[in-house]
Amino acid sequence: MTASTDLHDYAFLRAARGEPVPHTPVWFMRQAGRSLPEYLKVREGIGMLESCMDADLVTEITLQPVRRYGVDAAIFFSDIVLPLKAVGVDLDILPGIGPVVAKPVETLADVAAIPDLTPEHVPFITKAVQNLVAELGATPLIGFAGAPFTVASYLVEGGPSKEHAKTKAMMFGAPDVWDALMRKIGGIAAAYLEVQVEAGASAVQLFDSWAGALTPGDYREHVMPHSAKVLAAAGELGVPRIHFGVGTSNLLPLMGEAGADVVGVDWRTPLADGIRAVGDRAVQGNLDPTLVFAPTDVMTARAAEIIEAGRAAKGHIFNLGHGVIPSTNPDQLKALTEFVQAYPL
Repeated sequence: MTASTDLHDYAFLRAARGEPVPHTPVWFMRQAGRSLPEYLKVREGIGMLESCMDADLVTEITLQPVRRYGVDAAIFFSDIVLPLKAVGVDLDILPGIGPVVAKPVETLADVAAIPDLTPEHVPFITKAVQNLVAELGATPLIGFAGAPFTVASYLVEGGPSKEHAKTKAMMFGAPDVWDALMRKIGGIAAAYLEVQVEAGASAVQLFDSWAGALTPGDYREHVMPHSAKVLAAAGELGVPRIHFGVGTSNLLPLMGEAGADVVGVDWRTPLADGIRAVGDRAVQGNLDPTLVFAPTDVMTARAAEIIEAGRAAKGHIFNLGHGVIPSTNPDQLKALTEFVQAYPL
């Protein structure tokens, strides 16, 4: 077999396409670091964005959980605001706070001042992906980008927000600015995903972390068309597309309709309900991230329930229902990985 054939038939990609799998594939969101001592060691004294722009460091951090756990896919180490930084937006990621933008976007002129992303803006991404594909062999690499709504919320709010009041104020009160901003971010996200796929990524995930703040009607009118354009562009690259949001039980049908091959289901929604909501698509998820702090047998019993529920889906990729909590014991994730991969289908 050629390397491409090996990848094509690998469990993660087969599940994403809704094909029979040798075992339930598993990977973890935010798996690249956070709870790993080797991650903390290589990141010591290095800022988040600086880490994301060092191809050798990105390669090492992305590989760490694959070495440690033997997961079925690697997630590219980066951050959803990295493309904005790369095109020249004045922002930083502050420890304990998150992305902070020096001059929030308020006007059409502010939007127009943001350059479109080209491969020349992110040569370190191309290099890191190429390095990783060479190192990973038959383990697929997942590229990713932040969805337009979530990235827009950082740009408009100037940083993280629980209420997204300024974001919604623009969405409802200045629809011309909102539309221009979403188009701009959507174009950047699509270009960023294309860079990763062209360099060798085998699948992509679009993270819409804050979409759960929206009603279905508002999501359909103001957000879904822009996410759909990003996912459509990724679809033209011929790779599976995963769409994930947090607190999106009421949005799952729409997130699937936006163009996903796989819809991520967070832990708040029973997987069986998520499967019914997304229709004829694969699902990803959805163990509560706190269950890794429970006794191992409790954790694996709940994982078994999720795998059983996943049988009803077109395809099922096991994951936590959100990111790995930094204080997670890596040994628990190793045990969870081995349990899922060995679970009889």
